[in-house]
Amino acid sequence: METLVYLIPISLFLGGVGLVAFIWALRSNQFDDPDGDGHRVLRDDWDDHPKP
Repeated sequence: METLVYLIPISLFLGGVGLVAFIWALRSNQFDDPDGDGHRVLRDDWDDHPKP
């Protein structure tokens, strides 16, 4: 039972870190176009050499 005193705050802290990372990803527009990459792979009009 003494280990729960340590494990519960650690799990809450890690959950908070995950929540902060998710909110950061939302605010930095990481999820703007989730279907775009899947469709872009199937298209034939892409360039082999990306522009620098």
